[in-house]
Amino acid sequence: MALRPVVKFPDPVLRRPTVDVTIFDDELKRLVTDMTETMYAANGAGLAAIQIGDGRRIFIVEGAVAGGNENDPPIVFINPEIEWLSDEKEISDEGCLSFPGIYVPVKRSLRARVRARDVEGVEFVAEGEGLYARAMQHENDHLRSKLLIDYVGPIKRQMIKRKLERDAAEEAEGAAADAE
Repeated sequence: MALRPVVKFPDPVLRRPTVDVTIFDDELKRLVTDMTETMYAANGAGLAAIQIGDGRRIFIVEGAVAGGNENDPPIVFINPEIEWLSDEKEISDEGCLSFPGIYVPVKRSLRARVRARDVEGVEFVAEGEGLYARAMQHENDHLRSKLLIDYVGPIKRQMIKRKLERDAAEEAEGAAADAE
């Protein structure tokens, strides 16, 4: 299929509302395949469709993170709804493919239960703890236009914006130099 570019902050696409999937067809399966290839190429543990510019309510979590082995495919969550979060929480650093090189301490529930559909439209319930629960909560945030930067104060927010703007400028300069 195809690798897709990951949308980086501060691109306004990341704040667009997402919409439920209503058609479960081959095009949806191609999107999920593209998401999977893109996530693995970027060494991610999860990816939301909005992060590649698609506004449908879909995210994936890497199979090993979901409790499987390294060869397991990612778990696909379509139209997910968080049903339950544990009261027990933990603060841990999180990264995000839309914020390359940025890590932010985020307080999240240690356990989570999510109801969703798979690529065939079959409903399932996933329960996870630790990194799996954190990944489900993080990716679901993307579907609600909530970003990593929303978990920090104004000073850290400005520092992150400046760093990402600098990185984008350097990347653009490198691309221009390569084109010459």
